[in-house]
Amino acid sequence: MEKVGIGVDVGGTGIKLGLFQPDGTILKKWEFPTDTSENGTHVLPDIAESIRKTMEETFQGKVELIGVGIGVPGPVQPTGYVEVGVNLHWREMYPARELSDLLGGVRVEVGNDANVAALGEAWRGGGEGAANAVLLTLGTGVGGGVIMNGEIVTGKHGLAGEVGHIHVRDGETEPCNCGAVGCLEQIASATGIVREARRRLAQEKTRDSGLRALGDKLTAKDVCDLGRAGDGLADEVMETVAKYLGETISMLCMTIDPEIFIIGGGVSRAGAYLLDKIKVYYDRYTKISQNRGRVVLAELGNDAGIYGAVKLVLG
Repeated sequence: MEKVGIGVDVGGTGIKLGLFQPDGTILKKWEFPTDTSENGTHVLPDIAESIRKTMEETFQGKVELIGVGIGVPGPVQPTGYVEVGVNLHWREMYPARELSDLLGGVRVEVGNDANVAALGEAWRGGGEGAANAVLLTLGTGVGGGVIMNGEIVTGKHGLAGEVGHIHVRDGETEPCNCGAVGCLEQIASATGIVREARRRLAQEKTRDSGLRALGDKLTAKDVCDLGRAGDGLADEVMETVAKYLGETISMLCMTIDPEIFIIGGGVSRAGAYLLDKIKVYYDRYTKISQNRGRVVLAELGNDAGIYGAVKLVLG
């Protein structure tokens, strides 16, 4: 009987699922909105029902489900305990255990969503073939994941890979969403880039820039696009972003020395324009050796989570 696995990427607004062969070939992917009402009590039953329905419609019971891997927002301890599921209203849960019960005892493994995305990129994406990798996801926030010897590194308390909350800027006064100040996320996330741009516009009120006309509609993509096109102020904002990313990657290099650093998330769509800038600062801050981890762009996009999730059960 053919065997398949399922990867699930749980987000605050949508849940993505993928059906895979054991070699990583994707057979089907689908998604549905996340119902976070009633403290997120519908999330796992909805996932279980979607899996049952898809398996029946696709295979009519003629395949064996090896297991289900699930990536969730928030720290996941090695025991599978999730103290808080960010944006899901979860508190003190064991989602793998609960989903397994809903699926009649099917094997379920759980991981933090950013860690799982890192596993996916290291397995079938920008870091394909790398046993040791670090992923930095530049989206609404800055996430991260660490893979060592092909396994996700969670740390004792599930905090490993929270690179967005590494302190990089002294003198910052506004708090990050985590409660600290001067976090990488405050500068290098999509929201951080917009904040940097607005600060620069406020400081240089007479300087000409295409950013100024965008007003409240200004996005990180606008900053990247205008910077690439030669807008001086926008380019300086992206230079600042690259500086702190390069500095952070250098620190990670000196700490865990992976084979590869993978830059993902929506901001990574800036492509070589951003990547080349990051490499300049990475090189500047990492003079100790030229034999070090490469910096590349992610390749799986929004599918990284489902690839990494299913890898949790495919081994």
